[in-house]
Amino acid sequence: MKTKRAASSAAKRTPRTAAAAAAAHDAGPLEEIAAASLGGALAAAEAATIDISFADLGLTAPMLKALSDAGYQRPTPIQAQAVPLALKGRDIIGLAMTGTGKTAAFVIPIIERLLGGPKRTRSLILTPTRELCVQVEESFRKYGKHSGLGVIPVYGGVGYDPQVKALRGGVDVVVATPGRLLDHLEKQNVVLDEVEILVLDEADRMLDMGFAPQINRIVAQLHSYRQTLLFSATMPPEVEALARKYLRKPVVVQVGRRSGAATTVQHFVYPCPKDKKTSLLVELLKKESLDSVLVFTRTKHGADRVVKALEKAGINAGAMHADKTQGQRTKALEDFKKGKLRVLVATDIAQRGLDISGISHVINYDVPQQAEDYVHRIGRTGRAATTGDAYTFMCADEIAMVKSIERVIGQAIPRISIPGYDFGT
Repeated sequence: MKTKRAASSAAKRTPRTAAAAAAAHDAGPLEEIAAASLGGALAAAEAATIDISFADLGLTAPMLKALSDAGYQRPTPIQAQAVPLALKGRDIIGLAMTGTGKTAAFVIPIIERLLGGPKRTRSLILTPTRELCVQVEESFRKYGKHSGLGVIPVYGGVGYDPQVKALRGGVDVVVATPGRLLDHLEKQNVVLDEVEILVLDEADRMLDMGFAPQINRIVAQLHSYRQTLLFSATMPPEVEALARKYLRKPVVVQVGRRSGAATTVQHFVYPCPKDKKTSLLVELLKKESLDSVLVFTRTKHGADRVVKALEKAGINAGAMHADKTQGQRTKALEDFKKGKLRVLVATDIAQRGLDISGISHVINYDVPQQAEDYVHRIGRTGRAATTGDAYTFMCADEIAMVKSIERVIGQAIPRISIPGYDFGT
């Protein structure tokens, strides 16, 4: 069955108000971070919705053509706020829920600022995972197609020599995971002392994965007079400390409340005993409306087991987790994007960074143990103003975790009882 991919669209967008920008300009990092959590100020800023286009942001003709070629006419709120500030060289803390267009919010101004410069490594983007690294690189190629800028993704699990050749040959933008980049730095395959723009993408996720020491070692190689852009879905104390350390008088750009779930997603909980979850999944997949489904399991073994059961039921499915080789993960992702796979079953390695148009449903086969992970998981659907559904299978010992999620997202999630699958039936 060929999966239908929805085209992304945007309606009215929200720019940063002049007052908010001025206040952020005068505030220090701590004051700005604290101010960013004030719901009233955010509501006032986001209420000032103006129908603007990318042309209104002062972008060059080549960039406007690239955006038009990609089918984009209007910026998302995070883009409308961040792009003009980044073009002016300001340090930025970007806080926005998943699926809001954060990647383009830094890719677009970086390309614009690097146009016409010397051929050397002038921008570095650090990402937590290989998948996000590749997708950021693809964004640079998409939006920079008329710029002549060179970009290379640098991550582990693939051949070393092609990266060495590209880095030593000179490239404008390096998108990298911290571990592999450190390998190249230690072997002097790349020099970073002329980097003008640093991006810490998904900063909270990088710190969760224990990359703080690597980030510190990498940033120590950079010139202190640079522009730094930090993007994060959440602002825990560790990320705040990172911002204090590396950003100079940053402007905070925030869209939506922290830990907020995407408003374009409908949520449902299916009470179901643990031993019936696979059968329930197969039952739900009998509906044709579930045409492009991303399923999250807690373990790698669980992902493989679900895929085997789905294939036995005649449903095209693939698995994506850390035990798969990079080639296997890339193939599964590409097959899912092209519609060759109707279902992609993944562990939380895929909860961030996967920008795939038209995912109709995200299904939490296992309830995530952290409420924040729920927000990131369901952010894979309902992206870029499209709509989607998020289903969560809840067994008896997961009730407390679901209630915790409801507190974090600030809403009760409707329960749907399926005869033969609900508790005690």
